[in-house]
Amino acid sequence: MLLRSVLRSAAFTAAKTRRPSSLLSYLLGHTAAAASASAVSSRFYSKAKTKTTTTTKGKVRVKGPRGVSADDAARPDEASSVDDDLNVEFELPTDPLPVTYDPALDVGPGGRPLFSFTKSFSSLTRKDACTYVDFSLDEWKAMLPEGLPPGMVKEFEETRRCAVMVRQSFLDLRDNFRRIVDPPIRTGAKNSKRQIVLDGPVSCGKTITLAMLVHWARSEGWLVFYVPKGREWTHGGFFYRAPYSDLWDTPVQAAKILQDFLKFNESFLQRLPCQIFDPIPLGEGAGAGMMKGVDSMAMPEGSTLYDLIHTGISYTHAAVGVVVRLRKELSLVKDLPVLFAIDQYNNWFTFSEYEEPVTVRSCQPIHARELSTVNAYRSMMHDDMMVGAFSHSTAVGKLRQELPDVPLDARVMLPRYTLDEAATVCHYYLRQRLIRRETFSEEKWKKIYYLSNGNGSEMRWLAPFI
Repeated sequence: MLLRSVLRSAAFTAAKTRRPSSLLSYLLGHTAAAASASAVSSRFYSKAKTKTTTTTKGKVRVKGPRGVSADDAARPDEASSVDDDLNVEFELPTDPLPVTYDPALDVGPGGRPLFSFTKSFSSLTRKDACTYVDFSLDEWKAMLPEGLPPGMVKEFEETRRCAVMVRQSFLDLRDNFRRIVDPPIRTGAKNSKRQIVLDGPVSCGKTITLAMLVHWARSEGWLVFYVPKGREWTHGGFFYRAPYSDLWDTPVQAAKILQDFLKFNESFLQRLPCQIFDPIPLGEGAGAGMMKGVDSMAMPEGSTLYDLIHTGISYTHAAVGVVVRLRKELSLVKDLPVLFAIDQYNNWFTFSEYEEPVTVRSCQPIHARELSTVNAYRSMMHDDMMVGAFSHSTAVGKLRQELPDVPLDARVMLPRYTLDEAATVCHYYLRQRLIRRETFSEEKWKKIYYLSNGNGSEMRWLAPFI
């Protein structure tokens, strides 16, 4: 908020005196032009709730907030000039990229290598921290067919390369679950946590860290139940009161959950037999109502988990019941490691989009825990491996430190970029030509780091203004 007000004042002063003024130019050693100052102002205002953004090829047009202060309204000419300064076009990099790998360019801080060459995250060690690992977009989509996180996609688009930085926090998280499946022989090893909640400030890398963990686990042959958008479990579609419990069924979301889980794990599920043969309760289908004369469905003996999931996809009345049954079945799998990875996990501890009518003129919101699907997967009070990542971009509000159905020591705080990580990031942006080589210096990238306080997304859009 302070930076936003200062930048607006700078833009207003420039309009009033008719001289180019740029706070960012001052902060970066008077190297940016006045046009860059206008672009920076627009980028700050693009983070407001009232923003409007349109994208064209190679350009992002940003429009500032509509509201103006009383002082600005009293000076319409000057206020309109300020608005003109804020409504600018920010040029995305369009320069041709150099070859994919070039020893002369792939240089990180202190002359260290910028990239680690590997086919998976399994072989990485602590020596590889603060380096980048490069995969193709097709490889990412193959390992994460449920969908890539929006923040990761934006990073790939703006850097024009599908590379991610190996951080020490990711290596610690990976090694934690690796020790559970393959305990070390030596004594005195660190205690491992089976349930972890990734928390931390905005844009500290929680979502990308979780995606990298899923990529690693699947390359190791694990069965991973990955939910990239936990918020979608509590928003949209139909919702009905379950006839067999006091919970609410969401059949549209249930069918989507089963389809996503089948995308990568189909070959595993065809080999895993069902171990629970109790009848599956039926509820209302998506816009189809209840089935007449039938309230349950039994799975025949010899069925596999693939058959179970295919049943839920084929019959909308059984979708929610199959999702709930699948959670119990996965807890019984012993042939291979099973990991539950839930992004936007904090959305499961607040109210959903749905409301229950109370009177003719009033409704009460339905909490996420009252949804059958969320109720089956939210709890961490078990022995299964599970990691949930908070997402502050969904703006559910601050949750209390002690969460229901979550162990007290499960929360792990992920830090923002350290100074060493920020150095690697800026050298990578220099490599990808987000930063001009003739203007790059250690003093300038450090100013960007301290200005953004290690916020990854802010560092990315501040980098071109060095």
